[in-house]
Amino acid sequence: MTQHMARLGALRGYAQSRGHAQSRRLRRPAHGRNAPRRVAMLSVHTSPLDQPGTGDAGGMNVYIVELAKRLAEINIEVEIFTRATTGALPPTVELAPGVLVRHIDAGPYEGLAKEELPAQLCAFTHGVMQAEAGHRPGHYDLVHSHYWLSGHVGWLAAERWGVPLVHAMHTMAKVKNAALAEGDTPEPAARVIGETQIVEAADRLIANTDEEADELVRHYGAQPAKVAVVHPGVNLDRFRPADGRAAARDRLGLPQDAVIPLFAGRIQPLKAPDVLLRAIAVLLDEDPSLRERLVVPVVGGPSGSGLSKPERLHKLAARLGVSDVVRFQPPVDQQRLADWYRAATVLVMPSYSESFGLVAIEAQACGTPVIAAAVGGLSVAVRDGETGFLVPGHDPADYARALRRFIDQPHLGEQLGEAAARHAQAFGWGRAAASTADVYTDAMQEHRRHLRSAHG
Repeated sequence: MTQHMARLGALRGYAQSRGHAQSRRLRRPAHGRNAPRRVAMLSVHTSPLDQPGTGDAGGMNVYIVELAKRLAEINIEVEIFTRATTGALPPTVELAPGVLVRHIDAGPYEGLAKEELPAQLCAFTHGVMQAEAGHRPGHYDLVHSHYWLSGHVGWLAAERWGVPLVHAMHTMAKVKNAALAEGDTPEPAARVIGETQIVEAADRLIANTDEEADELVRHYGAQPAKVAVVHPGVNLDRFRPADGRAAARDRLGLPQDAVIPLFAGRIQPLKAPDVLLRAIAVLLDEDPSLRERLVVPVVGGPSGSGLSKPERLHKLAARLGVSDVVRFQPPVDQQRLADWYRAATVLVMPSYSESFGLVAIEAQACGTPVIAAAVGGLSVAVRDGETGFLVPGHDPADYARALRRFIDQPHLGEQLGEAAARHAQAFGWGRAAASTADVYTDAMQEHRRHLRSAHG
């Protein structure tokens, strides 16, 4: 991995010398240029076209798709560069008006783990440069990279094109390693080094919450003035109470009188679905009669380190004696996912780390309260005691006690759910896109000031 990072470093040196010369040619009057016309958005390891909940596709996919669409609606075109994972994919796909997805050939199409992708960054960078070379100079006004792998490509591209780099971490190695789930694998030192380099190189860093902004400063030495907090959004047209819980349960074939604690997301140690299963076992030990009323859907597929033992959760359910109440469901599209949220009594998110937790906002937008670990952005996404409950730590007995409240107080879910739906209204993607556009504008204005200063 170090060898590949060194190759990128050498390319950057070339790009810096070329980029400064080119930026002199590309300078334009500030009038009418307060916001970018076209953004190159980079998502190396996961495609915005992938189904969330499968492989490495999750909240970041939703984030990129929804943000790009809303940026296009305010006249900022977005071209998303991602790695081609099958030869059948066309070179470009129009995701929405003003949003183009570009598939870059970099490494074998299938069977390449995320941990192997650093070896393909040079090939990916070459594909990005080739795409830009087919346009007139100045085609892209700004680069917005997502996750550290994309950040290294974005660093080079921004320098080569003489434009600012805006980066979103989504997750950070130092934060994840400080809160590892049992059986999970620590993030490698190369990622820590890579993230530190990107923090230094980026013109602006977008954090999901104030806590994440503080972590960037504390763990990576980010300059506070470079960090902007933009809460992710939720598609409020798709995720809404709609025709309610009873209708959703009918569509999904779920009993109307059941208590339904839902897990929705990628199945991996980081997301801790095992904590929910262990909490259910605690409840059933305390009150075996609940077995007739409990339905526990687990909606999602194995991902990340969870791929090494994809049957682990099924085997755990059998060992705990809860297989009869647990329903494992494959990942579903967002329309169907909204029905699962509506049908649930409560969403349970016992994650060890979450930069924000889009799933929590999606569920609340559907009128469903949330029980979540008091970690990362979940403390912003969930209002403790008002739209759900935050649980310190990951003791299954604590989650069982929180779940028991919904069993003992049948109207609690409806009461918290109404507050949850109101709370979620503050997280529309339109607001997130407008705030992101403001970050872009600030980055471009500062970049131009630096250019004027550098060239007299």
